[in-house]
Order: sequence, then structure tokens, then C-alpha cells
Amino acid sequence: MPVFEFKGVTSQGKKVSGVQDGEGLKSVKAKLKRDGVVVLEIHESSSARAARKETVSFTIGSRVKLADLANATRQLSTLLSSGLPLMDALTVLVEQEEVAGLKAALSSVRDAVREGSTLADALKANPKVFSQLFVNMVSAGEASGTLEITLDRLAEFLDEQVRFRGRISAALAYPAFMTVIGVGMLFFIFSFVMPRIVGMFQDMKQQLPFITILLLAIVKFLSAFWWLLILAVAAGVYYFRRYARTPAGREYIDSRLLRLPVFGSLIRMIAVSRFARTLGTLLQSGVPTLTALDIVRSVVGNTVLANAVQQARENVREGEPIADPLRRSGLFPPVVVQMVAVGEKSGELEKMLLKISDSFDRTVETRLTGLMALMEPVIILVMGGIIGFVVVAIMLPMLQMSSGVR
Repeated sequence: MPVFEFKGVTSQGKKVSGVQDGEGLKSVKAKLKRDGVVVLEIHESSSARAARKETVSFTIGSRVKLADLANATRQLSTLLSSGLPLMDALTVLVEQEEVAGLKAALSSVRDAVREGSTLADALKANPKVFSQLFVNMVSAGEASGTLEITLDRLAEFLDEQVRFRGRISAALAYPAFMTVIGVGMLFFIFSFVMPRIVGMFQDMKQQLPFITILLLAIVKFLSAFWWLLILAVAAGVYYFRRYARTPAGREYIDSRLLRLPVFGSLIRMIAVSRFARTLGTLLQSGVPTLTALDIVRSVVGNTVLANAVQQARENVREGEPIADPLRRSGLFPPVVVQMVAVGEKSGELEKMLLKISDSFDRTVETRLTGLMALMEPVIILVMGGIIGFVVVAIMLPMLQMSSGVR
């Protein structure tokens, strides 16, 4: 609760000063007036201002996990559904929140609501924590008087995102672990084992096999120019990221990603699923179609598809149904376009979009699991081939030397 410093005069003419807390400036003045104090000067205490600045600064720079935000959103929905006023619900939420960044953000939101702001406007002041989608859904819920229902839908939307990301991470975990182990083994062999063997081969007074000469050349190059390789990789990553930040670079990379064999279709399906779930959730919560499409454009995750959504938004503004510009773009699968068209005609577009997302999420998970299962033996074969090359290159001259001795 804000704390104010004041100076005033009592009804007996005695000068007084001190501090007083309250929900706002007006409430503090009213409280002092009831106590018989005529206020001459009043302002928020410097320590309270500093604490507020620190809180806002911390909130703006902090990242909050999606799972924590989903949990807080569901709790707020439950508190409001039980009949608790918004201010009391926010106070309970702030008091029980354990994540520092989210606690600071919720505290900032509560203070703004206390001062007369709407919940949506208060959330908008913390863009690092509450996305445009979050703010617009809350705004629609406030306008329609169904805030607790909207918050529940929003929590379900966030939970589904968390579950989907968890399934993708689980599918990628084992191949990534295998790759790290394999690269570590190769680094150990070329950094510690091979330099000792190179000296032994150099002392041999005989013709070495080509495969051994090739191995020695690789080891010699890596020993002499390892720093150059690291520098080249770092420079490549830097310039790639810099190029990817430009509009032309981002569009070029995203278009190439969609054309990748095997993985291109997966990337497209993930983006389309995100489009369908986000648009369906927004429309279900009462967000206007044009606003919903504008939000979807920013969260779809692929510039090429985002441009198609933007074009669809312009066409919808001119009176076209959503399905027609999606069909003309050629980027959305026919089944998606057909289901969107059916949903628009039947008045159940939101349900159709959510069904599309559920279907695509299951398909992506199944395909990705299959691909990762296929990649495991591929990784093993590649690592085994490299190690086999090293072993053969080492053993051949030894076998030649032993046969010469005989």
C-alpha cells in the first residue's frame, strides 16, 4: 500500500507532520481530514517511490516462465469465480506468488488497478510478462463481463503451449544428448590421444598408408588452426544472426525453412497449429476478428506465414471470408482452408480452429518422435564411422610394421 508524507495543522492550530498509508492520495487526505488535520503539504514518500521504481525496473527486465504465468492466470480466474472482488483477488495472488519476476509484475498491476486503471491497461504496462494476446483477451473479457471465463480460457491456452513445448523437448532430448556425448568423445580423441600417436608415426621410417597420412594432416591442421576454426564459427554465427534480424534476411531464412526436406513440413505444421489455436482462442474470448488476426500475425513465428496472415487481414477488412485469402496464399494445407470455410459458414469457426490445432499438434508429435527415433541410429553410425576411421588409420601402419618385423 502506498505511503505518503504529510505536513498539516490540527484544529487547535498545532503544526503536525508524519507518514500515512492508504489506497491513494484522496483516501489519505480523507483519513487525515477525519482526524482533524488540515493538510498543507502531502506527497508520496521517497522510499516508496524508490521501491516502486525498483519493482517496475525488475519487472520490465525479467522473464517469466509460461507455466508460472498459466498457473497465476488460472488462480486469478478461480478467485474471481468464487466471488472475490478483483482488488482482493490480485492481493491474494501477489501474497502467495513465489516467483520474484511474476510477483513484481502482479504487484505493479494491483497498484495500477487500485489507482483506477482497468486490468487490461495495467497488464499492458508490463509487456515483458503479459503479451499482446494476453492483454487483448483480458480486455475483451472485461468488456463482455466474462473476465473469469476468459482468464480460464487463457490459462488453458498457456497450459497447452507448455504441454506442446514439453513434448517437443522430450522428443529432442535423447538425440541432443547423444550428439553432445559424441562430440565430446571426438574432442578428447583429437586433443589428447592423437597428438601422442602422431609423434610415434613421425618416427617411423616407412611409407604410411594414405588413410593415416590423411588423419595426420587433419590432426596437424586442427592443432595449428583450432583458434581459426573457433573464430570462423563465431564470426559465422554473429553475421548470420545479424542478417536474420533484418526484414529481408528473416523472410529469406523463413522461406528456406519451409522448403527443407522432411523438417520443412513440420515447421509449417507447427506454425499453422499456432495460428489456429491463437486465433480460435482469441475469437472464442470475444476479441474482434481484425484485432485477432493482427495479434496472430505477430505470434505465428514465421515471416512468410505472417505476411500471408497480414494479407488475409486486409482482405477480411474489405469483406472477404478468412478462408479465401488463406487458400490463395498457397501456404495453408487444403484441410485447414476447408475446415475454416466450414467453420465460417456454420458459425463455429472457433471450435474448428481449435480442432485444427489439436489435430496438427498430435501429427507433429507423432512425426517428430519418429524422426528422432530414426536420428538416433544415424548419429551412432556417423560417430562410429569417424571413430572407425581413426582406429583404421592408427592400426594400419602398426600392422605393416609388425608384418615387416616378421
